[in-house]
Formats: sequence, structure tokens, C-alpha cells
Amino acid sequence: MDTDFECVIVGGGAAGLSSALVLGRARRRTLVIDAGEQSNRPDEGIGGLLGNDGTSPPRFYEAAGAEVDRYPAVERIAGTVADGRREDGGFRLATAGGEEITAANVILATGMRYEHPDLPGLAELWGRDAFHCPFCHGWEARDGHVAVIVDQLPDAMRARLIGLWTDRVTVVTGGRGIDDPEQLAALEAAGIRVDERLPARLEAADGSLRAIRFEDGGELEVDSVMVPTTMRHRSDLAFRLGARARDGENPMIVDPLEVDFLQRTSVPGLAAAGDVATAGAPSVAAAIAEGHRAGAGVVHDLAFG
Repeated sequence: MDTDFECVIVGGGAAGLSSALVLGRARRRTLVIDAGEQSNRPDEGIGGLLGNDGTSPPRFYEAAGAEVDRYPAVERIAGTVADGRREDGGFRLATAGGEEITAANVILATGMRYEHPDLPGLAELWGRDAFHCPFCHGWEARDGHVAVIVDQLPDAMRARLIGLWTDRVTVVTGGRGIDDPEQLAALEAAGIRVDERLPARLEAADGSLRAIRFEDGGELEVDSVMVPTTMRHRSDLAFRLGARARDGENPMIVDPLEVDFLQRTSVPGLAAAGDVATAGAPSVAAAIAEGHRAGAGVVHDLAFG
């Protein structure tokens, strides 16, 4: 099959740009299709990324894109891939704008959609005073009063993790008590309070979280909240192309794609990197590493496949 590109990368976040950098340096004709929907764009800064600790996501993506653009083999466009299929040993993709593109290889780096509790006031604070990952935001929340809002009571034990950054932690159970005496004793031993009231909204002042207001009219003054999230595919493109999901090792992540060490899926020529294929805790650092492996895998397959 004659193709327009040796590789099309669907997604222009950390994983996709990392793949593109590898492919560009290997002089492989590559197209990056970027919907601009990176999940961490609202964050004030990227936490824990060596060389870019605290860099704002828009600034990071701008700099990373500029690095990729130095390599003439790589083209980047804005857009969304609406459909795709295997065809004659390659792939035919259709953009939302109606354009059809063929490729010998595809790397899916679409990221995931992060779903957080539908709590009024949370969206405006997301990525700053409201977060889900202590490794990404624990440093910024250090020494403050952190409320850990849980939707499943076993999640209350995550409060012990954020307790490494602050000794002022309260678990908010949303109207339910903790029935497990062992779990309750562990929280008490760690100095973590339990508040069983049902949150109604987050109250902010001057753009910063001030308090949780409860349905009973009361308030709990806090500096930040850690909330549960669920990660879901942005589309069914991966499954239309034939990729398989792995068994759910992490209840936060719905149907992550099954990949090998070089990020290859079960479909020849189709790789996946970043949140869409992560097995553990998602991070920008992990996405960059996975994108690098995916790009290297494609180069290897083009040379020896």
C-alpha cells in the first residue's frame, strides 16, 4: 500500500510529541494530528518533570512543538481523527473535516478524558487547588489543610499518601460513615480527621479555594481538595482499528490499551502511548518515555519489518 506518511501520530501532547521527535530525528515522514485537548492544560504547572518542573503546560507544549518543528520530516496539523480502518497492511484515517490520510503506521497518543466529581466550583479550581494526583500537586499543597473527597470508602486510604506533604488532612465521605474499624483506626493513627457531611459546593475567594460548603449549611475551611477521577477514552478510534484493552489493573482507568515494551498494540503497525495505554499512575514524564519507545518501535519496524 502506497501511503501518504510512514507514521501518523494521533495526538499532540507529551506522548505524541515525544514520538514525533524520535521519528523526525530518524527522518521518517510523519504527521501529527493534534486536537489540542491535553488534559493538563488547566494546570498552573507541571509537577515533577525533570527540566520542566513547574513549567505551565501551554508553555511546555509550545516549546516541545518548536523542537519537533525543526525536523523537516514531521508535519503538524490541528484536527481530530473521526474514523479509521486497517487497509492493505496500512491504515486509512478520516479527519473530522473529511480529509482521508493513509499511513503505514499509527501511534495513538490521544490521552484520556478525566472525569471528576460533579461538584459546583470544582471545575474552576481544577489543576490548582483541586487535584487528583499527590505526586503532581502535593508539593504545591504542602503544609495546607487538604480535604480528600472520596466516592468509595476504600479510597479514604489515599489520605495517608497526601499526609506525606501535610499533617492537616480531612477525609470527606459524602454522608457515609467508615464501617471498617481497621481502616478507621489507621486514619486516626495518622492524625487524619473524618467528616461525614455531604459536600454541596466549593467556595473560592480571589480565585483560591476557601472552604467546602456542605448540604447542611456548614463549612470546612480548606486550602485544597484531592478528589477521585475516572479516565476514559476520548473516542472509540482505538477499538475501530482493532486494538485490545488490557484487564483493569487500575480502577481509575477504563480500558487502557494492551501494549508491549515498545508500545505496540495487538494490531500490527498500531502503537499507543501516554494515558491511553498507561497501566499505572499517569504522568507527563511517563507519557514522554512511552512516546519515545513508541517512536523507536516504529523506526525499528520500518527498518527491519
